[in-house]
Amino acid sequence: MANKRFLVVGGTSLVGSHLAEVLLQRGTDEVVLFDNFSLSSPEVIRSLEARPGVRVVRGDALKLAQVIDAMRDVDGVFMLAAFLTLPLSQNPPAGAEVNVMGLVNVLEAARLLGGKKVVLASSIAVYGTNIDDVVDESTAFGSAGLSPAFGAYAASKLMGENLGGLYAQKYAVEFCSVRFSTVYGENQHSRGVNALYILEALKDVCAGRAPRIRGDGTEAHDYIHAADAALGMAMAMEKGGVGERYNLSTFRATSVKEIVDLVLKEYDSSLTPETVTDTRTT
Repeated sequence: MANKRFLVVGGTSLVGSHLAEVLLQRGTDEVVLFDNFSLSSPEVIRSLEARPGVRVVRGDALKLAQVIDAMRDVDGVFMLAAFLTLPLSQNPPAGAEVNVMGLVNVLEAARLLGGKKVVLASSIAVYGTNIDDVVDESTAFGSAGLSPAFGAYAASKLMGENLGGLYAQKYAVEFCSVRFSTVYGENQHSRGVNALYILEALKDVCAGRAPRIRGDGTEAHDYIHAADAALGMAMAMEKGGVGERYNLSTFRATSVKEIVDLVLKEYDSSLTPETVTDTRTT
């Protein structure tokens, strides 16, 4: 990856901000972070703009001409721009447009310009309810019992993976995807429902409030740090095969109660957790 230039669409996002650092550490000449700033904090943007080797560009993935302009002189593209389950449920038209047509614009720009490998940030949501003890990239999507919001998000990621595969097959665009489990870390926003458990527990304890356990506390997710997710994307760009899909997780589930207990222990807090009803979209 040394002496190359890369474009990150959705670049000031949680994973995007960590990806810039990972790429620079691997010898990349320049990282172009392309984002509409709709969910980016001013502090994150300023810190990224101050980083040597990083160029921040304001733009819209739904505008093909802007994507083409940003992509002209790069060697590869990371597609991170997306609506997660909660924001997609709040604005289905915008979510569907960004998750599908935003990627189509990236793929179309790569086709028109040529020589640009595309790595998509996908999700283990593509397995739906088929999350058992052993899951590999060939595991099928299970829709039975899924909420409409989660099913719509998962379907948009499956659509993205297959659109990338189609562009690879029909137009020889180099494409692969990385399926993240639940991502958390510095610069975390409030869009990711599952990762919010960590953010909420930290905020509560730091403010001296009783940390909240939503539901019975047994809900568990596989949490991966944003820096590890970013490293996985960089490795997919470097070594990922055309059309391949890669799971990226820790293979360890952590419950809501365990998260709260870990935060209390880390801060040496004697606060007693409070159980509340979870009314959010899942």
